[in-house]
Amino acid sequence: MRGLMFSFVALILAAFFATGTFAQEVPPVTAVSIQSPFLTLDRKRLFSETLFGKAVEARFKADSDALIAENLLLEKALEAEERDLTDRRAKLPAVEFQVLAGAFDTKAERIRAAQEAKSRAISTRYEMEQKRFLEAAIPVLGELMRDNGAAVIIDKNTIILSLRGIDITDQAIFRMNAALGSGDVSLSPAEVEPKPQP
Repeated sequence: MRGLMFSFVALILAAFFATGTFAQEVPPVTAVSIQSPFLTLDRKRLFSETLFGKAVEARFKADSDALIAENLLLEKALEAEERDLTDRRAKLPAVEFQVLAGAFDTKAERIRAAQEAKSRAISTRYEMEQKRFLEAAIPVLGELMRDNGAAVIIDKNTIILSLRGIDITDQAIFRMNAALGSGDVSLSPAEVEPKPQP
């Protein structure tokens, strides 16, 4: 029965975290004030207002900003090289220019492919950190369900009308902070980059 409940919670949470970006701000922790078989949870707040979620978001922003800055520098360098090649075109034999132009195109494509791979690695790392959070959230939310005598947790953002007293988001954030903290260890690039096929 307990395993079945956790499986049910896992399915609900998988749907919670399957879509959406995450917001911010942390209110005080309040207990559920109404006994109900249904509880509500704000999945965005659960991630973004935990120490773990904030650390993941900060790392993602820092990595993204660094890649954007690197892309701008590479783009300027390629533009300068292309202008130089264009200026030299009139002074070079056609065959020599074609060789240089081909080498430049190859270099530009290689750089673009490398930068796109870095971007994918950053996104993959972010998604894997979210998955890691989800896996840690399942037992915590299962405990909250048991503590409140509930059978179901519903995404707060899909409900048209409900009583405020059945929202467990604040409790979930508090317990996730106790369970995970800021996460400490982030996934390394080696853990998210695709492995070469044998």
